[in-house]
Amino acid sequence: MIACIYARVSSAENKDNLDRQAELLKDYSIARGYKIYKIVKEIGSGLNDDRKQLGKILVDPNYNILVVEHKDRLARFGTNYIELLLKELGKKLEIVNHSEDKQDELMEDLIAIITSFCSQIYGLKRSKRKTEKIIAELKSKVDN
Repeated sequence: MIACIYARVSSAENKDNLDRQAELLKDYSIARGYKIYKIVKEIGSGLNDDRKQLGKILVDPNYNILVVEHKDRLARFGTNYIELLLKELGKKLEIVNHSEDKQDELMEDLIAIITSFCSQIYGLKRSKRKTEKIIAELKSKVDN
């Protein structure tokens, strides 16, 4: 199998996590006996449907398995459509770490949506503070 590794983080502040993802996926692929064609690292929101690097690799004919750490590293929503596209192109999507806690996964999706709306409403600088406040309120409600 010829693998293309895709790692993504939402912001430049998380660059260390981007490198960690890429290294983990590289080690995983080597352990599975995959030949690594390319390692793609991208910074951008999982809600953004115009990520240049992702668009390029989806149609790149030089690999047959796309390896990502978590489903949400590929996209927050619509990963089933991406997987269907890959299948039609003769490729496979391999997700290394599946989320086992559906409540955590739903909470992460909700946080992503709130962050996106806050950034559009309040501007990018203020959105982080607003989002952190909303996250804290949501977590306290979930814990109670």
